[in-house]
Amino acid sequence: MQKTRNFTPAIAVFSIILIGIIALLFFLPGHDGELGFDVTIFPLLNAIFNLFTFSFLVIALLAVKRRNIPLHRNFIMAAFVSTFFFLVSYVTYHYLTEPTLFGGPDWLRYIYYFVLISHVMMAIVNVPLALISIAHGFNMKIEKHRRIARWTMPVWLYVSSTGVIVYLLISPYY
Repeated sequence: MQKTRNFTPAIAVFSIILIGIIALLFFLPGHDGELGFDVTIFPLLNAIFNLFTFSFLVIALLAVKRRNIPLHRNFIMAAFVSTFFFLVSYVTYHYLTEPTLFGGPDWLRYIYYFVLISHVMMAIVNVPLALISIAHGFNMKIEKHRRIARWTMPVWLYVSSTGVIVYLLISPYY
């Protein structure tokens, strides 16, 4: 019998710290010093990383539906890597700049804020869901993995796709 590890306490602590750091960034003033490069590249990078994550998740979903578990595992890991790069880019951008305000027309503002707020709320939920899902998968707790992954996959797909949509809605108005 394979020995399993309980990652729940580490997942809880990591999720709280990560979400706390991201929330704190919105209350800190932007970086004042000279950077030597244009930080406006970061939102585009964020959208690209979200697009990669979405694509990797779709391939992982198709792979598991075809019972190709090694391919599924590889693309889930790729989704975690692209999500990690997104987080680094996102935190860096929001550390270096003030929050971006929506500058588009009023009729689009309501759509933008609905997508943005739902994206943020689901991203908060996704952090522990994705980590718990992968922990169950690595521990070969297949039934537990399947039960939580049924929630994790749609949430993560929503978060990664709306991340791209948020960028597309705001990018013409920088």
